[in-house]
Amino acid sequence: MAGYNLEAIEAAPLKDDLDIVIPTIRSLDFLEQWRPFLKHYHLIIVQDGDPSIKIRVPEGYDYELYNRNDINRILGPRANCISFKDGGCRCFGFMVSKKKYIYTIDDDCFVAKDPSGKEINVIAQHIKNLETPSTPHYFNTLYDPFRDGTDFVRGYPFSLREGVQTAISHGLWLNIPDYDAPTQLVKPRERNTRYVDAVMTIPKGVLYPMCGMNLAFNRELVGPAMYFGLMGEGQPISRYDDMWAGWAAKVVCDHLGFGVKTGLPYVWHSKASNPFVNLKKEHKGLHWQEDMVPFFQNLRLSKESDTAAKCYMELSKMTKEKLTNVDPYFEKLADAMVAWVEAWEELNPPVVDGKN
Repeated sequence: MAGYNLEAIEAAPLKDDLDIVIPTIRSLDFLEQWRPFLKHYHLIIVQDGDPSIKIRVPEGYDYELYNRNDINRILGPRANCISFKDGGCRCFGFMVSKKKYIYTIDDDCFVAKDPSGKEINVIAQHIKNLETPSTPHYFNTLYDPFRDGTDFVRGYPFSLREGVQTAISHGLWLNIPDYDAPTQLVKPRERNTRYVDAVMTIPKGVLYPMCGMNLAFNRELVGPAMYFGLMGEGQPISRYDDMWAGWAAKVVCDHLGFGVKTGLPYVWHSKASNPFVNLKKEHKGLHWQEDMVPFFQNLRLSKESDTAAKCYMELSKMTKEKLTNVDPYFEKLADAMVAWVEAWEELNPPVVDGKN
C-alpha cells in the first residue's frame, strides 16, 4: 500500500471537491441521521414529480434544489432527456455540479453499522476507493491491495501494480437487498445481513449491475457517461436507469483505461418497494436485458473516442443501430443520449488549452 496515505484522505474529506446528489419526491427528514457525515458537503436535490409540492430540507445543510420547472428552464428543448417520475432524474444533478466527485444516495437509505457497531462513514470510504488505484487487468486474491493491512499477493506482476485511475465506487446495502420484482415476490422476507469487509476492482471486460442508491464517481473522468437512461412516465420501462448507466459507464471505463470498484461502504436500505408495482415497471426490462447485456459485452469503441463524451456519442449511434430492432424505444433512448451529451457540454464546456 506504499505511496497512499489513507489516513490523510479520511482526515481531509474533500468537501470542496464533492457534491451529494439526492433524487426525491418527499421531505428529506432522513438527512437528520446523516448529519455527522454529510453536513460539510453541498447537496444538489432533484425533486421528481409535482414541482408545486414543497420539499423540506433540515436546517443547517447547504443545498440547491431543482424541480421539473427548473430542468425545463435550464435545458430547454433538451429537457426531455431527463427522466420524469423515475430515480433517473438524479443525473440532472450530475450535470449541474461543478465538483470533481459526485456521491448519490436514495432517500430511504440510512447510516449502517459495521460488525463492531461503529457507524460507517460512507463518504470517507468512497473517497478512499476513488483516490486509490483500481487493478482491472489482473485480479488480486486479497482484493483491493491499496487498503490498510493488505498488498499485492505473490504472483502479481510488478508491471501492473501501479494500477489505473478509479472512476466509479459502487457501494452496497444492508437490510433490504436490491432485488428485481420476481425475486422480491419469491423472497419477500429476505434481508441482507452479511457485511463483507472487502473492496474489489471489477475486471476489465466484465459488466455488473450498478445500483444508484449508494454510488460515487469521478465526474471529470466519466461524467458524460453517467446518464441514467430515459425512463419513467411516458416510457415503456423503469427501474433500469442505473443499470443502463452502469453498463455504459463500465464499457467507457474499460475503453479509456479507468477502473471500477465495488464493495464497501454499506448503507442501511430501509424500505422495500412494492414488488407488484416494480413488476409493472420492470417487465419489459426483464426481457430486454437479455439483449442489452450482450450488446454491451460485444461492442467495441473506436480509438477516436478518447473522452467520455465522445464515447457516449458513439455509443448512442450503436444503440440506435443494434437495439432498435428489439423495440422502437431504443431509438428514442439513443436520441436522448445525444441530447444528454449536448446539454452536458453546453453546461460544462470542454477545457481546451486551459480555457473553456
